[in-house]
This record gives sequence, C-alpha cells and structure tokens, in this order.
Amino acid sequence: MWSSRCRTVSPFARSTPSFVTASPYAAVVPFTAQRTVFTLTPPSYLEQGLKPVISAQTLDVHFNGHHKAYLNKTNELVKGTSNENKKLEEVIVAAKKDNNTALFNNSAQLWNHSFYWSCMAPAKSKQTELPSSLETQIKKDFGSVEDFKKKFSDNAVGNFGSGWTWLVKKDGKLAIWNSSNAETPISSPDQGVPLLTVDVWEHAYYLDHKNKRADYVKGWWDVVNWEHVQKQFESTSH
Repeated sequence: MWSSRCRTVSPFARSTPSFVTASPYAAVVPFTAQRTVFTLTPPSYLEQGLKPVISAQTLDVHFNGHHKAYLNKTNELVKGTSNENKKLEEVIVAAKKDNNTALFNNSAQLWNHSFYWSCMAPAKSKQTELPSSLETQIKKDFGSVEDFKKKFSDNAVGNFGSGWTWLVKKDGKLAIWNSSNAETPISSPDQGVPLLTVDVWEHAYYLDHKNKRADYVKGWWDVVNWEHVQKQFESTSH
C-alpha cells in the first residue's frame, strides 16, 4: 500500500509546465515513509529491438547503461535535499533555477529518455500509422508531411554535438526545436509542449550506424509512435 506521504509520479504528470500523457517508462515508488524514489520500466520493445533502425544491442546499452545511470544519479543527488519529494519535472525546474548542473543534467536526461522511448514503437505496427487529424495539422503548419519530415530530419542531422530534436506545439501550431545536451522543454516551456523527440546523442545510434547520423534519422521515421504524438497533441491546449 502506498504511504500517504509518498506520491506516484510520472515525468508526464501535470506540474510546471503541464504535460498530461502518462509514461509507462518512469515512475516513483515508496522508499520510506518520508520520501519517494524514481524507478524505470523497460520499453516493451527492449529485447526485440526496433528493426531495422535500432538493434536490441543498442537499446540494451542505451536503456540499461545510459538511462539507468541518469536514474541512479538523480536519486543519489536528491536524497536528503529539498528535492527528494518533488515530481521529476519540479526537480528539473529547481535544478535549472539553482544552477545545479549535475542534478539538472541527470534529471533532465532521465525525463528526456523516458519521453523518447514513448515516441517509438515497432515498425509497421498500428502505433506507427499517422492519424488523419495529425496529418491535417502537419500539412497546415508545414505544407506537407514530406516537407515536415525533411525539415525535422535536417534539424536533427544538423543539431551540432549532442542533443535532441523536438516536435512541439506552441500557440496552437506545430514547430521544431533543437536542444543541446540535456536541455528539455520542461526547463524551457517557452519553446512549446513536446509531442515527439529524437535522441541525437551518439550513443543512440553509433553501434548500428557508426557516425552516420543521417542514416539513423532516416530509418527512425519507420518506428515513430504517431499514436503517442497524437495523444500529446490532443492533451494540451497550448
């Protein structure tokens, strides 16, 4: 039974800013009667991989190596501080405000990766079919689906160094935003509400594609979870 002093938290729970779609890949569980601790659930496709673009080996290293490292470090850094009972989004915002670089980098990367897993699904599954209503919005804001994919891909391939490329909803319209390193829409709400992201840190693709980021991004479109994007789009009034 959950302690009344502990809260179930998702990196997509309403906080500041508000994101409403729950993630199956991150949560918190009671640690003591005083605090909560962030945990992760593996993506459903972890062992099979997301063929042909992301192998099971890459997913294993990415999730069990990198993502869990961010998880463990975040839990370590919040323990015994004023942040230990906060939601993940609140931790990120507080760390940014306090210039706590270590906590910001780890907590933001914890959130970003959980969101990234939700943005993907096995190729040719129902989740990878583009809903007609979302297609209409994409055409309205970018001219065509092809033009959108090209612009998004160009941004992702050209995002210098390590970072993320996001499809966001801002002022009722779709837009593309590049962030560097651990930067996230959670700490930059003026950039819009995230609908979709691709990880362009090298660990996301190097085992499968070496330094050919363009090949990774091109193949990544086959595993985009448009069902998730649609839910994100419908969940916000921004």
